[in-house]
Parts: sequence; C-alpha cells; structure tokens
Amino acid sequence: MEITLILFVILLLVGIIVSYLIGKKTGVLQRDKYWEKELPNQRKQAITQSRAVLGGQFSEQLSPYLPNFKYSPTECKFLGKPIDFICFKGMDEKSITEVIFVEVKSGKKSNKLSPQEKNLKEAIEKKKVRWEEYRVPEDIT
Repeated sequence: MEITLILFVILLLVGIIVSYLIGKKTGVLQRDKYWEKELPNQRKQAITQSRAVLGGQFSEQLSPYLPNFKYSPTECKFLGKPIDFICFKGMDEKSITEVIFVEVKSGKKSNKLSPQEKNLKEAIEKKKVRWEEYRVPEDIT
C-alpha cells in the first residue's frame, strides 16, 4: 500500500509538471499567433502616427509661407519649443514696432495648448516680459 501511494504521488507530480509544460507551450503558441496577426496592424498604426507628427512639425516650420499667415516670413524666427515663432514686426523696414509670439497648431487633435505653452501665454499676457543684455567677458573673446 505504501508503494502504491508513493507511485500515485509520483504520477500526480509528473502529471502536474507535464500539464504545466503543455499549458506553457500552448500559451506561448497562442501569444505568438496573436502577435503574428496583430503586428502588421501595430506597425501600420505607428507609421500613421509618425507621419502625422512629422507632417505637423513640417507644417509648423512652413507656416510663415502658407496663406493667411499674418506676418512676413523674413520677420519670423522659428524656435519650436516652448513657442513656435517669434515675429519681429517691422524688422524688414529696420524699425521693429512689435514682438509677437506665435504658436502654430495643425490637425484636429492639436488644438489645445500644452501646460508649458499656457504658462508662457499667461506670462506674456501679464506683461512679464523684459529685455536683458549679457556681455561676454573680454578675456574669453
């Protein structure tokens, strides 16, 4: 009887181990089959998103040359972050009369300002803008 119990326990353990290994192999096969089917969709989505981002960045940089842009392209300097352009109205005539911060938005989803852009807008609206000059030490130049 004791040997029967030992054999039963051994068979039970072997059965559990075999079941575990079969389950693990089945899970791996199901996962691989899922990703084999899903990977092309994921790649297509990533490419689409990448193109949208690149298209938005490209249109931001070209916006001074697009219709309905209010300022002369030669008077605008592209920064990108935290604001897209600083336009110096009157720079072409060598008499700057106004400095304008321009944020360009393109596409449907990008109509909201980022927190950093909101902070900059508030600082400008509260007239927390100033002029500062930095002189390079003579021994460096």
